[in-house]
Amino acid sequence: MSGGRVVTLTANPSLDRTLALPGPLARGEVARLGTSSTEPGGKGVNVARALAAAGADVQAVVPADPADPLVTALHALGLSLLTVPTGAPVRTNYSLTEPDGTTTKLNEPGTRLDAGTRAALTGVLTGAARAARWVVLSGSLPPGTPEDWYADLVRAVRGTGARVAVDTSEAPLRALLAAGPDAAPDLVKPNAEELAQVAGCTEAELLADPAALSAAVAGLHAGGVGEVLLTLGGDGAVLSTADGGVWSARAPRIAVRSTVGAGDSSLAGYLLADLAGAPAAERLQRAVATGSAAAALPGSAVPAPAQVDPAAVTVAPGLPGSGSSPEPVPAAGRDVP
Repeated sequence: MSGGRVVTLTANPSLDRTLALPGPLARGEVARLGTSSTEPGGKGVNVARALAAAGADVQAVVPADPADPLVTALHALGLSLLTVPTGAPVRTNYSLTEPDGTTTKLNEPGTRLDAGTRAALTGVLTGAARAARWVVLSGSLPPGTPEDWYADLVRAVRGTGARVAVDTSEAPLRALLAAGPDAAPDLVKPNAEELAQVAGCTEAELLADPAALSAAVAGLHAGGVGEVLLTLGGDGAVLSTADGGVWSARAPRIAVRSTVGAGDSSLAGYLLADLAGAPAAERLQRAVATGSAAAALPGSAVPAPAQVDPAAVTVAPGLPGSGSSPEPVPAAGRDVP
């Protein structure tokens, strides 16, 4: 693997408990579960696991005590890890997966981080970033964390020479994009719902109108964002670069088993291609192939290189489709923080 190290920060890590339902979720009824699994999670952790599975040099930064089950699980996977103690257990998130791949997530809020813990995390992250090509800030922020903390972290990392990718949503995403060009990441990875929130429209309106989609992405570039990787679930993804390049990729048809972590695998695929020096269209192709491979696996499992097939992904210049809304299918890139 060429290219250098990736450092990920998961400010709100979790143990991800996936529960397989025998059929569609029925409220108020008893469901006899199939095979269940528990895996270390949080969006940055998922990115790190996917990168490590492909042989990349990656290091994960998490707020967690040394004996926390999350830390034990990550060490068991052989993942390089930097931790900052919090004195509280890592949260547990629950995913209910139906046979057609539809996933319902129940996420606990997570451990509150005080100012001292946040300062320690910033110090650990910037120290690790000095040896990295990419720093990835992923997921929701813990309760009580200032909404603009990701903007502060981008500024802190900027002087290390590492490029910064951010994948978050709602208030932290809006605060980041409003913080000014000095806090603008090199890459953001929204899904359609998250981009619509920023653009002030519904997801359906965004996807039905190429002009609205183009304007929403252009707005991110106007704020200083270098690259936008927009994941569109089963409809693939769009890559837009600040120099005006736009490509769309169509995802292969797969039997979806779980969408948990699929968007994180998409980001990992993109970074893997970038580390290998691939041009923009190939970075997008690898992202969609990796996310689709993850969606075909149970729980929040990450794909091995042999399970990723970039040749099955079609890439074309420009935005996807006409003006019609895409078919609503569960697929890669729809996971939430």
